[in-house]
Amino acid sequence: MTTPPQGNPFAQNQPPAQPQGQNPFAQGQAQTPPQGDIPQQPGFPQQGNPFGAAPVPPEQPRRKLSFKTIKNIVIAVAVASVAIGAFIASRDDADQAAVGDCLKSASSSTDEMEIVECGSADAEVEVLKKVDGTFTSLTAETECRKVEDATSFYAQTGDGAEFLLCLKDV
Repeated sequence: MTTPPQGNPFAQNQPPAQPQGQNPFAQGQAQTPPQGDIPQQPGFPQQGNPFGAAPVPPEQPRRKLSFKTIKNIVIAVAVASVAIGAFIASRDDADQAAVGDCLKSASSSTDEMEIVECGSADAEVEVLKKVDGTFTSLTAETECRKVEDATSFYAQTGDGAEFLLCLKDV
């Protein structure tokens, strides 16, 4: 009995056959030692994920606030604060006035009043009576005639609180 020839009979100029049990494709590759419990396949480098799933991308670095962003935020807060302050300062003090408070005209062009100290030189009138409600010029005058020493009145109607102040000169 004869044994069949080993290797490929049609191949020409082939290197000699390798002994069984060795990988013919692993020539020149360094064998990496096995890591952990994962078996190492000969001829293939160790992969990071043994289950073949795609690797997890690294976490993106957090974006830091730049000087320009911080500056813009500070400017926006400052502008909002000034606007709120201007609104509060522009409100008429007459709606906050109580009996016994003294008032002065805010300016000659408006009919707004400001609360001042009664002992100051700016004090023009003193509040004798405050009545909530809507008043016309005629009804306001009639109401304030009932108050002793009243020489004038201030009625606020329209936007906000509606009231009448009966006043006397200081």
